[in-house]
Amino acid sequence: MKDIDFDKLKKEVEAELQSIKTQEEIENFRLKYFSRKSGVLNDILKSIKGLSIEKKKEYGKFANQLKIYIENEIEIKKESLKMEHIKNLEEEEKIDITAPGKKVFSGHIHPLTHIIRKSVDIFESMGFEVASGPEVETEFYNFDALNIPASHPSRDMQDTFWLDPKTVGPGFLMRTQTSSVQVRYMEKNNPPFRIVCPGRVFRKEATDATHEMQFYQIECLVVAKDMSLVHLKSVLELFFKKLLENEKIKVRFRPSYFPFVEPGVEVDVICFKCLGKGCPLCKKTGWIEIGGAGMVHPKVLDSAKIDTSEFKGFAFGMGIERVAMIKYGVGDVRLFYNTDMRMLKQF
Repeated sequence: MKDIDFDKLKKEVEAELQSIKTQEEIENFRLKYFSRKSGVLNDILKSIKGLSIEKKKEYGKFANQLKIYIENEIEIKKESLKMEHIKNLEEEEKIDITAPGKKVFSGHIHPLTHIIRKSVDIFESMGFEVASGPEVETEFYNFDALNIPASHPSRDMQDTFWLDPKTVGPGFLMRTQTSSVQVRYMEKNNPPFRIVCPGRVFRKEATDATHEMQFYQIECLVVAKDMSLVHLKSVLELFFKKLLENEKIKVRFRPSYFPFVEPGVEVDVICFKCLGKGCPLCKKTGWIEIGGAGMVHPKVLDSAKIDTSEFKGFAFGMGIERVAMIKYGVGDVRLFYNTDMRMLKQF
């Protein structure tokens, strides 16, 4: 075996370490010297087996010192490359705190949701409880219990989405009005009570600027002793003053017909733009039709097993989209349901 020049070998190691620029090169360097199969140090240790005891001690000592030196240098080099990498990242990802920030678009609630929430808040401030019910309804709750039997002509006014009887059973439909919620509530609760019922309804009718196949309603119901249209009007005037944010709002009733109330009335509010003087919004009439109302029909109370000799009730309902169109000056109800952010961002 030839003599090993450890000083020369150490200088070669130092030169190699200086040329290393990446972690991958460090790993290749480590394998070159420490690999069990072909590592330089392992080859040295294998080659001294046939030497004398003195030579073995001498070469073993140098080989061990070189091993410790290389291990330490590898760790130092790793840490050096790591710090260099961090420094480069800091330079590349440096944040200029003087640069103007990027404007982040923040979302907001839909205008219809705003009207619903505000309406509910107003009714709750008057002591009303929020009630809800299923959108898939039965014929009984949607029609029969509201004094609208199968032969009643008013059913023709509510083109209905009937569901496949083979799939869900006979008599199921997408509710055409949230009045069904009132019936369900009256069955399970004893008067006196007052509730507000917001929700989505469905009608199979043509879609145009003022009609959609799905829309939102909000209804209120009060059942107690000695209720009258006077109480109904006072509640509605207070509600619309707060909803339209105008203390000069007035309400008027016009006779009308709804099968579930008797007497029934159409509810108009004085135009909040012109306060009755006449303008394009109210079509020069000074009034805006806003919904339907009336005293709950005795047959509806009887259906819910409420004693009509002791209790009376009034109910009111309106379409949320109609109120939003009037309040925000939107000319087409379909704009509320498309995805044109130019329209929705206005609110």
